[in-house]
Amino acid sequence: MDSALLEVWHAASGSPFLPTVGKGSQFLVGFSLIVLAFGLTGAFALNRSIVNLPVLGVPASLAFAIGVVYMFCAVGVYV
Repeated sequence: MDSALLEVWHAASGSPFLPTVGKGSQFLVGFSLIVLAFGLTGAFALNRSIVNLPVLGVPASLAFAIGVVYMFCAVGVYV
């Protein structure tokens, strides 16, 4: 192992990783994001236009993707 990488490794051991969303609330956050994604998708389906794509379509797809990841992590399936 490179000595510079080894120094980074030892320096990082002093500061533990603290996730933004704790393990106990991952299911709630994931479920909320999926519900939000379905709501945005429904609003986009009612009025599909090129203007609504960045306003509703992209946030809906991002909320769904991140919500699914949190839901999988909450039940113990890591992607």
